[in-house]
Amino acid sequence: MTDTPDLAIDPAAEHDAEAAGCETHSHHGYMKEKDRYKARLKRIEGQVRGIHRMIDEEQYCIDILTQVSAINSALRNVALGLLDDHMRHCVADAVNESDEAAEIKFKEVADAIARFSR
Repeated sequence: MTDTPDLAIDPAAEHDAEAAGCETHSHHGYMKEKDRYKARLKRIEGQVRGIHRMIDEEQYCIDILTQVSAINSALRNVALGLLDDHMRHCVADAVNESDEAAEIKFKEVADAIARFSR
């Protein structure tokens, strides 16, 4: 089984985000795609329930692992989309705001990529 990215919220990053003025935005970068993200996550939920059912039915190990791999890939695609939206919206806004705000956002993105690539 492959490792999934650590999605825990880092309190220090949360504080940095507030310091960068993120709270002043009326919405986050992903809001235009919110329904699409929710639909993708709903499909992933269904896949997880499917794996649960496969285990209950004692299906073949490799078939279950194939489904786990598909879920990992789907979650990775959601994360990459969110990261792209974040860079295009929140990071771009910070760059226009100030050098300090931009540096905070660049560090935030670098930290997110590091967590994602573990």
